Amino acid sequence: MIWNKKYIYPRSSRSIVMGRRHYEIDNEKLPSVTTILSQTQSEEKRKSLENWKARVGIQSAERIKNISAMRGTSMHTYLEGYLTDQKHLDLTALGQEAGKMADVVIRSGLGDLEEVWGTEVTLFYPGLYAGATDVVGIYNGRESIIDFKQTNKPKQREWIDDYFTQLGAYAMAHNTIYGTQIQSGIILMCSKDGFFQKFEVFDKEFRDYQHTFLKKVDQYYTNCTKNENSQNTKNDQKV
Repeated sequence: MIWNKKYIYPRSSRSIVMGRRHYEIDNEKLPSVTTILSQTQSEEKRKSLENWKARVGIQSAERIKNISAMRGTSMHTYLEGYLTDQKHLDLTALGQEAGKMADVVIRSGLGDLEEVWGTEVTLFYPGLYAGATDVVGIYNGRESIIDFKQTNKPKQREWIDDYFTQLGAYAMAHNTIYGTQIQSGIILMCSKDGFFQKFEVFDKEFRDYQHTFLKKVDQYYTNCTKNENSQNTKNDQKV
């Protein structure tokens, strides 16, 4: 693996606008990719999430969510430290668990990472959206967007459409700003029990996910306009 800082990636700040995560880049606030996906998820997915919360209980669901987020953050920090040659040390029980998961990803998933253009890369599509991906570079001979994921239990491919859609969105942003032709997305995933999975999406399937995301972007902004008009109507009625 070699580093090739061939692109200058932007700095950004993050903020919450009306309960939704936004990135501010060059004084422009853009909704995050994950915000758009969350706000446009299907009714089936919404019901599935609500059913899970009802089954395990609201407090347990929140606890599981928070622990998973902390474990994922720590695993990402370990992996970024490995790629940038800056060791990360977390002596908490959760941190040690995350470190073991990161080691699994390194051994099983990073051998095919040939060239790194950047880590924790902020990407944006002007006027539409922004986000951050874990790695951009060349993976197994292909220009790729690479994301690391932690999970409580192994996943089936059909369960992670949103992950592929994320990768497609990041690639579109990169291709638009830097003139690249990235048509490959890689998910490197490890469960808390140390089970490794690699998911890859290429070419036509990748473009299909990109088209799906563009439809969601249109839906997101349409919904925002409707909400703004509804709020303006309410305000007018109060006057």
